[in-house]
Amino acid sequence: MSSEHIVRGYDEELRRLSNTIAEMGGLAESQLATAIEAVVKRDSALAATVVEGDAKVDRLERDLDNLALRLLALRQPVARDLREIFAALRIASDLERICDYAANVAKRAIALNQVPPVRPVHGLPHMASLAQLLVKDVLDAYSARDAEKAYSVWKRDEELDEMYSSLFRELLTYMMEDPRNITASTHLLFMAKNIERIGDHATNIAEDLYYLVHGVPLTEVRPKGDSSSLEIVAPEGESKS
Repeated sequence: MSSEHIVRGYDEELRRLSNTIAEMGGLAESQLATAIEAVVKRDSALAATVVEGDAKVDRLERDLDNLALRLLALRQPVARDLREIFAALRIASDLERICDYAANVAKRAIALNQVPPVRPVHGLPHMASLAQLLVKDVLDAYSARDAEKAYSVWKRDEELDEMYSSLFRELLTYMMEDPRNITASTHLLFMAKNIERIGDHATNIAEDLYYLVHGVPLTEVRPKGDSSSLEIVAPEGESKS
């Protein structure tokens, strides 16, 4: 077997890794979009398709793991090629988790449809739109091996955290105003947290891509805008102590 043929086969296997990441990324984007559409339309059947679709992403991750292990065992990659393989493994894991969170949102949507609609539901699509954009942009950055675009995604996650904190406060206030809102608002809180976690995984991908391109980790402290754990919400007319 000629060395040229070996190199060509190796390059094709590396491309398969990238193509699998792209396919997983496309599923992650569509799963989140469909889950939010199911929330807005109160469509339980649509939400169920998201839950069922999670298995395909799991299969793709297993395929990528097997290919990566084969490359590590047979090709013994070094330097940039080794970073490509490790980055693909880590990014695939993050994309699988993003799809898990989208499925969680869909499951909550089905439960939410069993109770009357509540006012703060409008905040969820705004959060999801930003999360979708972060996922799309970081996948575009991966495709182009654009570390600067990845860094921009990394910085923008703080905005998603701030949106989560704001919705968290709104939902707590809404529950305190009327206990009848507690069930629906609790589902929305869990949905919002899942979307916030999707943003965290997008920033994980951004960090992995930065390392892939530059060969050094991103050493800055990750910006966080989530202050929900520090919130004290008082009912209307009362002051915070």
